[in-house]
Amino acid sequence: MSALSDSSLFSIANPNTVLDKIHHLAISTNEVPKAAERYTKHFRCDIEYQDEKWAVLAFGNTRLALVIPEQHPRHIGFIHPQAEAFGELKTHRDGTRSCYVADPAGNAIEVLAPMGT
Repeated sequence: MSALSDSSLFSIANPNTVLDKIHHLAISTNEVPKAAERYTKHFRCDIEYQDEKWAVLAFGNTRLALVIPEQHPRHIGFIHPQAEAFGELKTHRDGTRSCYVADPAGNAIEVLAPMGT
């Protein structure tokens, strides 16, 4: 995960680009299948993607990612039309493409390319 200074984090973004949607929040768990089962049972969410190490749950238009700490940091994910400007994009198992950066305080941010780009 590359660390970006406050000025560089915001200078990359086009000032006319509005980040009007959080794609997802990611929380850590050591047992993704068990956590996904609990969330779907108690909160009536849908599973968009799941394997043994990662799951994405949909709560209406809000997504929660369940991640194993060794694989992904806890983070917030934003879709950005110029995601590649933040770093090299990696294609994930669910078809999304993204990179991770850290804000000046060390918080992890996943910058996702819009689907189909």
